[in-house]
Amino acid sequence: MIATAIYNAAIQLYKGGVRLAAFSGKTKAARWLKGRQHWQLRMQQDGIGTHPLVWVHAASLGEFEQGRPVLEAIRARYPAYKILLTFFSPSGYEVRKDYKGADFVYYLPLDTKGNARDFMDIVKPALAIFIKYEFWYHFLTDLHIRQVPTLLVSGIFRQEQVFFKGYGGMFRRLLQQFTHIFVQNEASLHLLQGIRLTNVSISGDTRFDRVSALPMERQTLPLIEQFAGDSTLIVAGSTWPEDEQLLSEWWYLRSQAAVKLIIAPHEIHENHISSIRSRFPGAITWSELSSAAAGAATVLIIDNIGMLTTLYRYAHITYVGGGFGKDGIHNLLEPAAYSKPVLIGPEFSKYFEAVELVALHGALVVSGLSNFHAYMNLLLDDSAFYQKTAAIAGNYVHDNKGATAKILDYIQENRFLSNE
Repeated sequence: MIATAIYNAAIQLYKGGVRLAAFSGKTKAARWLKGRQHWQLRMQQDGIGTHPLVWVHAASLGEFEQGRPVLEAIRARYPAYKILLTFFSPSGYEVRKDYKGADFVYYLPLDTKGNARDFMDIVKPALAIFIKYEFWYHFLTDLHIRQVPTLLVSGIFRQEQVFFKGYGGMFRRLLQQFTHIFVQNEASLHLLQGIRLTNVSISGDTRFDRVSALPMERQTLPLIEQFAGDSTLIVAGSTWPEDEQLLSEWWYLRSQAAVKLIIAPHEIHENHISSIRSRFPGAITWSELSSAAAGAATVLIIDNIGMLTTLYRYAHITYVGGGFGKDGIHNLLEPAAYSKPVLIGPEFSKYFEAVELVALHGALVVSGLSNFHAYMNLLLDDSAFYQKTAAIAGNYVHDNKGATAKILDYIQENRFLSNE
């Protein structure tokens, strides 16, 4: 087929681009390549495929966190099965390669016909689960040919995606190959029904199940407690330069003295950290922080990955970055789960949870310094406004739990896995 040939050529071009980037010194590209070397031999040496196994695939760290409740529920309900977790991106694999909830953590091999065949021959999955998206033609086709039950969970679809274009026939057929597609909302359901898919239902978003458990976790950060002291703590997560510019402008105009700020940028390369330092003279990074310095510092820059979820626990007010870029905001459910008011930039329309939380007034949209300053003053000085906004955020997460139970019930009803 012409479409398949074009797809295969695009995959090879992508691989060539990654090789070129790695040769040019790009660390992420180098990790992408190195992590996939000799994967067949390593899987065989690890004994993958010698026990019944469930394969869970996530593109990156965010998708992993989204699918984590399903993975952990399967592990608890079906302990006889090993779990293989794969990532496409180094930003997911490098953070979760030691995750104890899975028996094996690997990079997903490049989507070629030969790789898909070898992967299935070794892994022999009893069930395959894809999180949110990642529609790899050869892997999904091989799963379908082998009649392996395959689920998409927390799927989200938009009209502009290739599935709904006149030239998207190959990808529409991929959706038909899923045993079942669990989507987050009615809009996605109606889009899929519009292309005559019947293997689809609304489960909701498994992220609500994941984040709703965060307040019960006991992970603590003693240095953050020392840093905050008796001050009011603002945590800005997943920030980009536009967000950091806004924060710095407010920081030097703020009227409240007993306030401290933590910035956890989306990218932590040296140039970005240096840029943030230039906006906040005297700021200290997490890697430099010590008990002696914690109390004196007022601005802390997080220069590693993986802390943000816990940092939100200590916040009084949160700001979620990305809302001034074309791709939109990052995850606002994590701070909302802690019943923290959330401020975001104006680009959020792609994220239904943001649209809903804004409509409920649990998330506050800022377009520039003027209304950012006004909202911060309200949240810092008006306790009634603060409590109302915080409660709306927390209740929104609590009221939308339950997607994981629906997916596990479907797996059990269809006997894809056995308790024996």
